[in-house]
Order: sequence, then structure tokens, then C-alpha cells
Amino acid sequence: MHPTHLRYSKEHEWLHVEQGKGTMGITDFAQHELGDIVYVELPEPGRQFKAGEVIGTIESVKAVSEIYAPVSGEVLEVNSALGDEPQKVNRDPHGEGWICRVSLADSGEVGNLMDAAAYESFVGK
Repeated sequence: MHPTHLRYSKEHEWLHVEQGKGTMGITDFAQHELGDIVYVELPEPGRQFKAGEVIGTIESVKAVSEIYAPVSGEVLEVNSALGDEPQKVNRDPHGEGWICRVSLADSGEVGNLMDAAAYESFVGK
């Protein structure tokens, strides 16, 4: 079950928006598909990006997967704790396993993302 207060992308990222800023990470579905995560390449704070752009990677014992920006904006902060404990993404992908916090270039882009029900339908859950 994916939290209903989040928005979801087709690339399996989630976004939580508060006051023009967003926190993002990968979904529980994505971490489950990846398996045990061993490394997270985080974006640089200050980096500007467009929706759909690759902003990092996640390595698991099975594969390397790209992290896509669900909206356009700028990286404000990254979850540096993932450097020492990348498995937080497996344990708590919608909480302690967040990837980065961003400013939104266009809050209207959030409307392009799925709600929890639509995402669960998209992934067949």
C-alpha cells in the first residue's frame, strides 16, 4: 500500500509537496523490485533539473536503476545518511529512505503525477 498523501511518477518516484518544496524518493514497489540496495548516488545540492531528467542512480544486488526527477526544480538538500545506510531505502522508502528535497520550478507539474490509487493500478497492485 502506497501512502495517499504522496504523488507518484511512472518511473516509480514519489513526491511529497509542502509550501512549494518537495521531498522525493523511490516507491515501495521500486525498492521491492530492486532488492537489497547497496549504494545510492545522490544529486548535488544546487543542481537544477527538468521533469523526467535522470538525477541519480540506485544500485542493488540485482541491478543499477536511474532516479528520475518527477518535477522540474532545484535540489535543496540530499539525504546524506544514505551514504552509510543505503538500506534505509529498502526499510522505509517513503520515510527515512527519502532521496532529496527540491524546490519546484512549476507547482502545476504536480498535477501530472498519479495519486496512490492510480499508481497502484499502474503497477498492478
